[in-house]
Amino acid sequence: MNTASQPLTAISASNDQLLQLCKASGDMLRLQVLRVLSRDAYSVQELCHILDCRQSGMSHHLKTLTAAGLITKRREGNSLFYRRSYAAALADLAPLHDALQSSADLIQLDLDQQQRLAQVYAERAERCQAFFAEHASEFGQQQEQMVAFNVYGQGCLELLRSSQPQGGELAIEIGPGEGAFLAELSPYYAKVVAVDSAQAMLNRATDFVNQHSLENVELVLGDSRSEQLQPNSADCVVCNMVLHHVPSPADMFKDAARLLKPGGLFCVSDLCRHDQSWAREACGDMWLGFEPDDLTEWATASGLQDGAAAYLAQLNGFRVQVRQFIKTESHILHTTNPNA
Repeated sequence: MNTASQPLTAISASNDQLLQLCKASGDMLRLQVLRVLSRDAYSVQELCHILDCRQSGMSHHLKTLTAAGLITKRREGNSLFYRRSYAAALADLAPLHDALQSSADLIQLDLDQQQRLAQVYAERAERCQAFFAEHASEFGQQQEQMVAFNVYGQGCLELLRSSQPQGGELAIEIGPGEGAFLAELSPYYAKVVAVDSAQAMLNRATDFVNQHSLENVELVLGDSRSEQLQPNSADCVVCNMVLHHVPSPADMFKDAARLLKPGGLFCVSDLCRHDQSWAREACGDMWLGFEPDDLTEWATASGLQDGAAAYLAQLNGFRVQVRQFIKTESHILHTTNPNA
């Protein structure tokens, strides 16, 4: 760290931040928190459950990690969720910041912790499936209050056609909703597979497929890790307005990377970060949108590169990001372990 030309205030701030980083890394539970947060964002209550810690103690550790700039927090409805901070507070300390995050990734959670982590995701998934089972018939109308299909669907289609004008052998759509985008994929790909974890929504997509005689479309009850989806097989994976419903958006990027051929495209449309919490009740949203950098960070961690992008204004102040991510030629994702 070069201090020769730095003012005393800058040196003091750097020293204070260095002390905070060293303090934050000097406790195994705090390192375990960083390890858990390598996957996604969690509430205080979820972290307490996973790591078997009282809330008062966990709050203290989270405060220490936040002061060190290793994690950040943001409100999702009535709850605060914590996630890793990928950028160091001070550029001079970026190597140490990154080394601490990378070292935390090497920590092995014990079996009980892994099981409780899996339980958190199972409970999130159950809440999502229960919502769609109850509200499938009116879901499309409710979502139109936030974003119309003809806006994000057209945006996604235009980017996809510009990147893969000839289509390909296989397209996978995760969470096809009522099936409208399948009609756009079907003419350009020899086979289209649509996968949804909610039977009620899959039934509506099946009705759409039958009504439009989309004979090359196969519908699968499951998720992005279903056995019917083969690794390194898809020319494109499409995920329209799905990320804000799933238990783990970061895992969706890992799964897409595993399913894509080298050079394949992961096409995502979703809401930008917003504070309209009514969407949680009306549309079953688990997350109130995402910062564009969130998607970029998840993509990079999964071996995907940024591609084309568009940002669209929509009703009621919502903003939609339509993004493409490209699987690098050399990237092979070896693990399918959700605790990895």
